Amino acid sequence: MPSNYITSILKENRIFYPPKNFSKNAHIKNMREYEKLYRRSIKNPEAFWAERASQLDWFKKWKTVLRNNKGFFKWFEHGQLNAAYNCLDRNIKKNKDKTALIWEPESGKNKTYTYEQLLKEVCKFANVLKNHGIRKSHVVEIYLPMIPELPIAMLACARIGAIHSVVFGGYSSDALKDRIQDSKAELLITADGSFRNGKIYPLKDNADKAVKECQTIKKVIVVKRSSKKIKMKKGRDYWYHKLINEKHIKDFCEPESMGSEDPLFILYTSGTTGKPKGILHTQAGYLLYVYQTFKWIFDIKDKDIYFCTADIGWITGHSYIVYGPLSIAATVIIYEGSPLYPEPDRFWRIIDKYKATIFYTAPTAIRALAKEGDSWPKKCSLSSLRLLGTVGEPINPEAWLWYYKVIGKKKCPIVDTWWQTETGGILISPLPGATPLKPGSATKPFFGIEPDILKEDGSKTKTDEGGYLVVRKPWPGMLRTVWRNPGKYKKKYFDKFGVYLTGDNAKIDKDGYFWIMGRTDDVIKVAGHRIGSAEVESSLVSHKAVAEAAVVPYPHKIKGNAIYAFIVLKKGNTKSEELKETLRKHVSQHIGPIAKPEKIQFADDLPKTRSGKIMRRILKAIAQGSSEYGNIAALADPSVVQKLQKEKIR
Repeated sequence: MPSNYITSILKENRIFYPPKNFSKNAHIKNMREYEKLYRRSIKNPEAFWAERASQLDWFKKWKTVLRNNKGFFKWFEHGQLNAAYNCLDRNIKKNKDKTALIWEPESGKNKTYTYEQLLKEVCKFANVLKNHGIRKSHVVEIYLPMIPELPIAMLACARIGAIHSVVFGGYSSDALKDRIQDSKAELLITADGSFRNGKIYPLKDNADKAVKECQTIKKVIVVKRSSKKIKMKKGRDYWYHKLINEKHIKDFCEPESMGSEDPLFILYTSGTTGKPKGILHTQAGYLLYVYQTFKWIFDIKDKDIYFCTADIGWITGHSYIVYGPLSIAATVIIYEGSPLYPEPDRFWRIIDKYKATIFYTAPTAIRALAKEGDSWPKKCSLSSLRLLGTVGEPINPEAWLWYYKVIGKKKCPIVDTWWQTETGGILISPLPGATPLKPGSATKPFFGIEPDILKEDGSKTKTDEGGYLVVRKPWPGMLRTVWRNPGKYKKKYFDKFGVYLTGDNAKIDKDGYFWIMGRTDDVIKVAGHRIGSAEVESSLVSHKAVAEAAVVPYPHKIKGNAIYAFIVLKKGNTKSEELKETLRKHVSQHIGPIAKPEKIQFADDLPKTRSGKIMRRILKAIAQGSSEYGNIAALADPSVVQKLQKEKIR
């Protein structure tokens, strides 16, 4: 996060009120309504959530709303339902001909699916999975681009009770391998390739490399997307289109009755210890939470056309492209490609083409598109838009104002949403018909969410004082554990304060508005994607030329943060620009292009304590152009700092 960003948000005092016409027709019309409902949700959360849970379709009602077993929370125990049934079957009673998905490919012909058509496709693929031995509680790994088969595969897994684990299609074979090995998936779904900026990304080739080291994978199902030449291994690999078109495959599959706390999916997020951690979300609580947050925060109406630019490989795509929107019978646009391809008006053209009314994207995309100038959006009407949203990282006020004025024409409220993979859904956000907006602030907590800001000793911070952001009460959409590692779950999220620790720094202003100020750990957010510093460092050190590596974030105009790497070479290796480029490619191959260091500084040594611990706060200060290192007397060699500062990459 830019160092001057925190200063600017502390001084931000501009307020933008919801348009009167918007408020008049909104689900929550003013702050009085919000505050009344919020107080109720905090005073008696079990009654509040039980009332909301009745809006889902249950096969069997729950007996207990909430149980806390030493930090492991259970919601709606003994209840039975099915997530796919709630997203599809119940909607075709009134909305069978309503458009569920609109797929806009990077190139080629678009596709649309009504709710009835989508149900049939999901059922067919669910039957395919069953024919290939997948049953309730089996793990299915999904490594696909942004094509309709991705949500279809997820919902097919949910229908039969299999646990899906989606891996972002931009990840490398090593990243895929790590996630398969941890999840112990039995079947992998991938594609021959994916399109990005006019190029084909070799998904199947990556999958083949990963599966060589993953003994649990017995079968691979391949979607034909790019017509790239690939190798198919007999007895293991099968074409998706051939399987679903076999004569015996029926277009109905009975939904599995799932316990409220049965696993729904695992989604991996980068951690600070090198290996990614599998966040486990379960059935009823997660579905209820994304249904309710989507309904209220996006103020969804029956005729809305909703466009979220996230990749389904991330939690935003899970919660606010698939489960949230489909559970409420919304119409969703999914887009395969880049915002800049073939030109920087692609998003704006998609909005006009489908008359999108709600647009949800990342601050990184907004900054990148703003950099291209106002002429691109001005070529488009954008008159259909009524609501804008941001996700993935805090948005700086300047980008917020550009978004508000140029894209929203000063008539669209902006919901600046804060949440995490672990939270399942949005925790802090404006309600668009009610909340006065301050550019850069996530504003107020959602119903049932009780956040607080704590000092190191656990005491509350003062107004405008930064500290640890925590959440005091459990909520239905929260993670239940770290997959196959409950000890890590307890240690990371609950041991420090006894309440949920988000890992973010934040502050509360005099109006009770929350301002998110960045990560407290060593996870770096690049363009809204969480990159584990340990994962990048491990990748760099795996190169034969590298002895030591440390990576830190530094401010980037477009990405918010980029990665700055300090590297100590092994003896006999020469510092050169060619070697820097080799190391960037090395990281790209091992983790993915998003993790490439933007700047690489070769160093003779790194600032370390006498016990050998690298002092990353010093490196971070250097990378960000600051000389405020704090005390360096404890370093084994304090002179290292001055030398690094002198040789800093400008």
